[in-house]
Amino acid sequence: MINTAFIGLGTNIGDREYYLRIALQAILDKNIVINDFSSIYETDPVGYEAQDRFLNMVIKVNTTFSAFELLRVLQKIELDSGRERKIRWGPRTLDLDILLFNHENIETERLIIPHPRMTERAFVLVPLVEIQQDLEIPAAIKPISLLLDELQDREGVRIWKRRSGEDVFGLFEN
Repeated sequence: MINTAFIGLGTNIGDREYYLRIALQAILDKNIVINDFSSIYETDPVGYEAQDRFLNMVIKVNTTFSAFELLRVLQKIELDSGRERKIRWGPRTLDLDILLFNHENIETERLIIPHPRMTERAFVLVPLVEIQQDLEIPAAIKPISLLLDELQDREGVRIWKRRSGEDVFGLFEN
């Protein structure tokens, strides 16, 4: 069975663009198909604010993995990138979050889908809307474009590299 997932990528340590690129390559190496991707956004930290700005983006993928298998793959990619979990919402080389998986609602100790705080975070909704404006989140009353319109912290999300136009970010440009 082919599953569709949206994955949020974030990084704020070292060469941030490098970490996004190795994450994308590692995802492709696991035979996960990247169908679409957002621009890269530079974002202010949320939660623990005494840290550097993040680079964030969202990708839409197709995979034969279950949600739990995909979680294991993404956590291994984080670990291989040097991710350490010392401070909640703290600095990280790489953060990979499953935002949505098909139209499923999953709630376990290890995994909650839709991602529990995604509707409160402009750094997730801005790139998600860029990929699919009419996307609906299971159990949400409004489409994501309306949820984004209601967020107050959008000024903390700035375009860093566009996916099209000037200063383009291609998945694997030279």
